[in-house]
Amino acid sequence: MKVRAVQKKDVRTIVELIKRHAQYEKGIFKAEHKEALLTKHFFKKLSPVKCLVVEVEAQIVGYATFSKQFSTWDADYYVYLDCLFLKEEVRGGGVGKQIMEHIKAYAKSEYCSIVQWQTPIFNEKGINFYKKIGAEAKTKERFRWCV
Repeated sequence: MKVRAVQKKDVRTIVELIKRHAQYEKGIFKAEHKEALLTKHFFKKLSPVKCLVVEVEAQIVGYATFSKQFSTWDADYYVYLDCLFLKEEVRGGGVGKQIMEHIKAYAKSEYCSIVQWQTPIFNEKGINFYKKIGAEAKTKERFRWCV
């Protein structure tokens, strides 16, 4: 198993994983233009978006996307983990912990002492995993406003 930075050749597979991620979270996902948009954002110079992939026997089995953001309350920067998704067959085998350790290392390299993310309340396995690695829950309702 290998955790590495995304490469352009990976983007099509990531779009498929995002579709599976949306299904898992009972969300809607439209793949139209996603490959081009992700390629644009992942590989543009000075992009704030980082993407890691998990590879097992030359197959991508998961991904994580994250970026550095600012918290007014903390008056400091933190890393926001936007997505973390692993195929069912690799969950529970230490892959999630490894990818989280890579994100933690990135946060430290950016002088961030906090990594934040969210998961649906029904994702009991994910919640148990996050608690197992020492994360604390912070309950908030997330809103979305299309403009």
